Amino acid sequence: MRIGVVTFPGTLDDRDALRAIAQVGGEPVALWHADDTLHDVDAVVLPGGFSYGDYLRAGAISRFAPVMGRVVDAANGGMPVLGICNGFQILCESHLLPGSMIKNAHRSFICRDQPLRVENSATAWTSEFADQEVIRIPLKNQDGQYVADERTLAQLEDENRVVFRYVAGATHGPAGFEENPNGSRHGIAGVTNERGNVVGLMPHPEHAIEPGFGPDEPDRGTRTGTDGRRFFTSVLGSLVS
Repeated sequence: MRIGVVTFPGTLDDRDALRAIAQVGGEPVALWHADDTLHDVDAVVLPGGFSYGDYLRAGAISRFAPVMGRVVDAANGGMPVLGICNGFQILCESHLLPGSMIKNAHRSFICRDQPLRVENSATAWTSEFADQEVIRIPLKNQDGQYVADERTLAQLEDENRVVFRYVAGATHGPAGFEENPNGSRHGIAGVTNERGNVVGLMPHPEHAIEPGFGPDEPDRGTRTGTDGRRFFTSVLGSLVS
C-alpha cells in the first residue's frame, strides 16, 4: 500500500514518517506541498514541524497549499489521513477536523514521553489498539492546546470522536501540567472525523516505532517504545480489509 507523506516548508518529521511506513511494510511516497496530485497513494500523513514558520497560526498557511486541495477531496471521499502535531493543526485549519490549536497554557515548549489513553479504536489509524489501553508516545509542541466551543466538545464526546486523551504518568513536564501537558480542553490529545478515516493527534507516533529508540517503559526500566508502530500497521490493515 502506498502511503504519502507531505512536506511543507518548515516540516521537520517527514523523513521519520516515511521511515515508519517503510518499517511496517508500506510503500512510502514523498509528496510536496506544491503538488497538484497525490500520486495514486492509498493514505496520507501530514507530519510534524513548523510549516511556513507557523506564521499567522500554526497550520493556517498550509491549508492553502495546492496539495491540500487534493488531500481534502480525498479525505472527504474516505481516504485515511493522519495529522501529527503540525499536521493535526493543518487538519483543523482545513476543517477536516473540528476545533483549533493554540499555544500551550504554560506558554512553554514541551518535550517528553507522554502517556495516552486510547478512547476510540475504531478508526482507520487505531484498529490495532484496545479501548482504554494506555500507550506511551513522544510529545513535543508549543501550540498544542486543543480548544473548541462547548457544543463541539459535547458532540465529540457524545459521538465517541475523542481518540486519545492525556493521562498521568509523564515526567519532566511543567509544574502543574503533569497530567494535561498543554491545557487542552477535556484532556484531548487527538480526535477523528465522523467517518473515522481522518485522525489528528499532537504526540508523535513516528518516533516510537522500534525497540531501543522509543519512550522508556517505566515498569521495566527499558526502552521498547514501539506503541507508535501500531498507527501504521492499523492503516495498512484497514486498506486491505
